[in-house]
Amino acid sequence: MSSPRPTVHVNGTDYRWPLRPVVVVCIDGGDPRYLQQLLAEGCIPNIARFVREGYATVADGSMPSFTCPNNMSIITGTPTAKHGISGNFYLDTATWQPVVMTGPELLRGDTIIARFAAAGAKVVSITAKDKLRKQLGKGLDVSQGHVSFSSEFAGKCTLAENGIENVLPWLGMEQPGMYSMELSLLVLEAGIKLLRERRPELLYLSLTDWVQHKWSPSEDGAREFYAKLDDCIGRLAALDATIALTADHGMSDKSTPEGEPQVLWLQDLLDAKLGPGSTTVICPITDAFVAHHGALGGFVRVWSKGQVTARQIIDAIGDAPGVELALDRATACRMFDMPADREGDVAVIAQEHWCIGSSAQNHDLAGLKGHRLRTHGGTSEAKVPVILNRPLNEAYRYKAAGAPLKSYQVFDYAINGTL
Repeated sequence: MSSPRPTVHVNGTDYRWPLRPVVVVCIDGGDPRYLQQLLAEGCIPNIARFVREGYATVADGSMPSFTCPNNMSIITGTPTAKHGISGNFYLDTATWQPVVMTGPELLRGDTIIARFAAAGAKVVSITAKDKLRKQLGKGLDVSQGHVSFSSEFAGKCTLAENGIENVLPWLGMEQPGMYSMELSLLVLEAGIKLLRERRPELLYLSLTDWVQHKWSPSEDGAREFYAKLDDCIGRLAALDATIALTADHGMSDKSTPEGEPQVLWLQDLLDAKLGPGSTTVICPITDAFVAHHGALGGFVRVWSKGQVTARQIIDAIGDAPGVELALDRATACRMFDMPADREGDVAVIAQEHWCIGSSAQNHDLAGLKGHRLRTHGGTSEAKVPVILNRPLNEAYRYKAAGAPLKSYQVFDYAINGTL
């Protein structure tokens, strides 16, 4: 008689041993409006079946509504205040230099997959962009049969680093470009094949939002991608797995009627009103993929260099066009459950159809030529779908009815809450 499988405790939540493999798919940039449009058109029959037969809602994502904070919230089951990753950058006020926040040493707490791996489960983490891989794989010993890699570097995987090698010939695929839907589709194809061949208990598959930055829900490019996504999701479900779909953030059009980016250049504004050098604006969406968004998003942080107060910064922003909220550190952290030690003196959030940059001269917008700016970061992009292919059990039906769902609860619902 086999011994009962353990309950796994992670960051304050107890997870039962999965009844079957659990696959959580983070559709990067997967604004609910894409699903609303394509479900209505009948383009995504597998996801439509999940909505009918399982569970579906719109949940609250973590703030700011960027990729790294929300992936880390999902994989740890906690808000950014607990895991500490609140963007791609924060400012080290000892040096006044921005610090990249993608290192695993900056992630506080354990990941759900690492704790399950330590308890004897086999786990898989695949992400499109390598910037997420090491944080998602924190504490994961791939020599024990686990897999952790990115499709960005699928052609360079090694057993020592990733727990898998020869990924491209194994899949029969070529290395996808960074600006392509194939970067996400490789993640899904690898997840399907690993589920079929190795049957791990947990899989986390995180995509990229190139499609959503480029196309609105009603455009053919989005329709093509979601049809392929739906096919992959259907093949995962056919392998007797529990499937959970969510997103890290939504996506909004932030262009003028003429098609130009609609931007508030906040550093230029503050320099004019408070004096050059009195403040530093950091855009925490900044990463290497400027063709996605030109480092323009809906959330920025402002630090005072000691000559002005947070109140003066907020007053200087005043009624600047495009600003939804300008909040001091304590208020921002209380409202949005963010880590105070990595927050600016002032957090500034854009309105839905605006974005905020630092200084116009510091942003490379060449990659945006020829298409409208679509980006994210504010409260207007913090609503995300949560869809399960199986219905909730009684306890979790009551739980879902009693409080708004947070996207970082998706593993809890998929593992503990399904029949």
